[in-house]
Amino acid sequence: MTEKNETILSVDGLKTYFMTEDGVVKAVDGISFELKKGETLGIVGESGSGKSVTNLSVMRLIPEPPGKIAGGTVVFDGINVLEMPIDEVRKIRGSRIAMIFQDPMTSLNPFLKISTQLTEVTRLHLGHTKEQAREHAIKMLKLVGISDAEQRIDGYPHEFSGGMRQRVMIAMALSCDPELLIADEPTTALDVTIQAQILELIKDLKDRMGTSVILITHDLGVVAGMTDKIIVMYAGKVFEQAPTRELFARPANPYTQGLLKSVPDPAHEQGKELYQIPGLPPDVAHLPPGCPFAERCDRAEDICRREFPPFVEINQDHHSLCHFAAEVYASSAPEDL
Repeated sequence: MTEKNETILSVDGLKTYFMTEDGVVKAVDGISFELKKGETLGIVGESGSGKSVTNLSVMRLIPEPPGKIAGGTVVFDGINVLEMPIDEVRKIRGSRIAMIFQDPMTSLNPFLKISTQLTEVTRLHLGHTKEQAREHAIKMLKLVGISDAEQRIDGYPHEFSGGMRQRVMIAMALSCDPELLIADEPTTALDVTIQAQILELIKDLKDRMGTSVILITHDLGVVAGMTDKIIVMYAGKVFEQAPTRELFARPANPYTQGLLKSVPDPAHEQGKELYQIPGLPPDVAHLPPGCPFAERCDRAEDICRREFPPFVEINQDHHSLCHFAAEVYASSAPEDL
């Protein structure tokens, strides 16, 4: 069993490609990161940056074909998941590693009662009898804040609101007390009040159970108070990684700066247009030779369009994929430093 502060997940040089009619799409191209026991890691970036594919790769849920994990290692608690027989991977999915998917309406089977879907997990992984599994499922529904759990458990997904369905997904993911919980945009399409409740629920359960969490989102505002460290992804690459507080205080990448400027500010001047990063993300099947962000970057120079940027070490825990990372970092320093 992993002890606190030990590394529970180590991803090194992960590459996941998709073979399409337009060519090879390098959805994830050389991703590396580590997660310690009890830590929360945020993975942020625009749609199509490779966030979800990274974590589907960790779970070995990439459809082959058209997808293929083309390289790298995913070491969970000392074992390389990518080299495990698929039957062994299935044993840890849902039990030791669990995932909350983006849309609970498509993740839950509309033809099956909530009770059937919740009890299946513990009967498979924990060897529960039908009665034990039902009792445990009711307990989990209560844990995630669903009232009248004894009655609601026999309902169908369409009888629950969006927020309640997301709570059911969280209950299902946590049923076997996993060591690693991957939450893939768990608040998408929910109103802000329900968003706050779901995030607080994940945070509370993580604190109580000591679970390590990977939180995937396109919204930097969501991860601000939830994570210990953040990875910023763009075009299948890690563009910046740093402890959360440092990344918000002193970003070292123009793309991260753009994402931070795009977060709505309550003090925003009325009538003034909200900031948005110009242009669109690149086609990852036909990336330019230089920096993938160069055409959208107001800091870009000729070298950015010509040469792929280095992964610059700002300090031991802070790295940025940019030719001018040190300058960007220096320019983002607060005035009182």
